[in-house]
Amino acid sequence: MSQLTQNIMMIRPANFGFNPQTAVNNAFQSTESIDDPKALKNLAIAEFDAMVALLRSKGINVIVIQDTDSPIKPDAVFPNNWVSFHANGSVVTYPMFAPNRRIERREDIIDQLSEKFLVKNRYSFEFYEEEGEIYLEGTGSMIFDRENDIIYACLSDRTNPTLIDKFNVLMGTKSIVFRSLDRNGDEIYHTNVMMALGESFVVICMDSVVDNVSKQTLRNSFSATGKEIIEVTHDQMEAFAGNMLEVIGHNRTRYLAMSMSAFDVLRDDQKEALSKHTNLLPININYIETFGGGSVRCMMAEVFLPLK
Repeated sequence: MSQLTQNIMMIRPANFGFNPQTAVNNAFQSTESIDDPKALKNLAIAEFDAMVALLRSKGINVIVIQDTDSPIKPDAVFPNNWVSFHANGSVVTYPMFAPNRRIERREDIIDQLSEKFLVKNRYSFEFYEEEGEIYLEGTGSMIFDRENDIIYACLSDRTNPTLIDKFNVLMGTKSIVFRSLDRNGDEIYHTNVMMALGESFVVICMDSVVDNVSKQTLRNSFSATGKEIIEVTHDQMEAFAGNMLEVIGHNRTRYLAMSMSAFDVLRDDQKEALSKHTNLLPININYIETFGGGSVRCMMAEVFLPLK
């Protein structure tokens, strides 16, 4: 099974804006006041369109779905949290921490993709929102090593270990879970802001991992699966240097999509190390990052479903 795909689904936002419900436990989200919400929305749409154009210019197949005007969904631009698409034909939807993010789940999007891709199994975890008030936010919570059937996950209010266990049973995966804290001692809300796994490398803020046993477990797993470890600092992580996604473009060329802010904080030696594996692809999404609290990886839902 391949670690990378050429097919990416993205949601073009209709009402992007600051979401106070997610700011409760997302330290990456700016609390700056917004003088003109309409202007911010338009700036975010412009950033989105430019990102899609850049990805497509590299041969990446971007499937753009337009967000609906109503109900208002300020974080619709981050679809990787509510759905994942797998090579065995499975589609999984997830329980979300913020009530106003739960309305992002749209069955019509899955129906639209099923016109071109083969959907064999449809799994829903969202009933855990009401039954147990426990959450698992898709590929924000879980980093997949698809070739080795391993899930990496840092635990938080949004990433529940019981649900990871249930996912493992459902999908035949195994997991390595750990605790990861920011510089203030707060739990990092999503694994995909402190770690990005490529085909032959991993970018990770190892300093954020709480205990030495977990650090060694991670290092052993990366070594066993042939991943070169490229560490980033807390400062770099806070500029979204852990929120990257490797994808496939023209002629099977590998690209590592990241924000311009992430690219700018990487040291030359880190860029050189990454460039031995892949092609760096920085993208300017400053407004989406600042007020949404997510970055490039969060905007891209990988589609591994087989073609019909």
